Amino acid sequence: MRLLIVEDEKRLATSLARGLSAEGYVVDVAHDGVDGLHLARERDYDLIVLDIMLPGLNGYRVCSQLRADGDETPILMLTAKDGEYDEAEGLDTGADDYLTKPFSYVVLQARIRALLRRRTRAGALVLRIGDLTVDPDARRVERAGTEISLTAREFAVLEHLARHAGQVVSKADILAGVWDFAYDGDPNIVEVYVSVLRRKIDVPFGRRSIRTVRGAGYRLEPGGRDA
Repeated sequence: MRLLIVEDEKRLATSLARGLSAEGYVVDVAHDGVDGLHLARERDYDLIVLDIMLPGLNGYRVCSQLRADGDETPILMLTAKDGEYDEAEGLDTGADDYLTKPFSYVVLQARIRALLRRRTRAGALVLRIGDLTVDPDARRVERAGTEISLTAREFAVLEHLARHAGQVVSKADILAGVWDFAYDGDPNIVEVYVSVLRRKIDVPFGRRSIRTVRGAGYRLEPGGRDA
């Protein structure tokens, strides 16, 4: 899942991004309201963590403009302010939840999970491709009723393929969807993860569900028996 953090306190933003990335989220960061609004409009996010006191555009205006655009991405607002009127204003502009600084990282994690669960229930986001089930909310993968253990990054790659099941997904698309937008490493890292996924979700079950489309990318299919 991809998150956007819009926070002008760079140390806090870096700390949050590092922690959430370690849990398997793909995290983009903006340090002012203008850049945050631009990213939110340009990319699809599962959740936005949005500070209120931002340079350029404050969080209230970013939130209200996204809602005016018809963007229903869950928004968790952060602020150093404290008071019921601040909370009311944030919620009135369309935020889904509100957290006052200083806050516990554990509480932030819980709020994020709760908002993502709410969206999952509303959008029925459990992904099924043949006998393969990918549950983004529970971070759970099963094939033919057997649970498969994946690392956070392996799960993110599989989830990206599952969300585009039946379609050809290029290496560049996978990099953009699973690694952050600033990634400038070797794109062949995608091949490594696809190879690992095949060993975990296909080989033990005699399946061939991740297909290589030469010169184009990969396609996730229901997967017949491997001959």
